[in-house]
Amino acid sequence: MIGAPLIGSWIAQLVFAVMLAFAFRDRGLKPVLIFAALWLGGLFASGYVLGGLLFTPYVAMLDIALVFMVFKGDVRLG
Repeated sequence: MIGAPLIGSWIAQLVFAVMLAFAFRDRGLKPVLIFAALWLGGLFASGYVLGGLLFTPYVAMLDIALVFMVFKGDVRLG
């Protein structure tokens, strides 16, 4: 069943992939490998913590860290 949590998870994963591309363009391969390893570690570890319920918030936190790293601060929407 598709609901808001599943759509939020898809958005977090999509934004993570896009931000990895931006990080590769701006910073090179090393930060991309570090964040990919963090994502992979979180994926494997999430099965042991509450049945994987915390993986989406974990990916969202990685997204926020990538935004701060790539854009050197928060993104202004207005």
